[in-house]
Amino acid sequence: MIKTLTAHGNSSALVIEKAVLELLNINTDTPLEVTTDGRNLIISPVRSAKAEKRIHAALQKVNRIHGKTLKRLGE
Repeated sequence: MIKTLTAHGNSSALVIEKAVLELLNINTDTPLEVTTDGRNLIISPVRSAKAEKRIHAALQKVNRIHGKTLKRLGE
């Protein structure tokens, strides 16, 4: 997908389609972190500490149940 910036006052805006917003489970109220690696613009939703804990717990559970299989797949 190729996008162009849109003038917005003295700034520029990037319009993100509804389908992408829904895919990422974000909306106009979601705080976004904007960073760069020096070459690329990286836009990431800021997740709450509670959400991060849930994700970490889910990863631990998957590793506990399927860790050996995942390790063998990675070899």
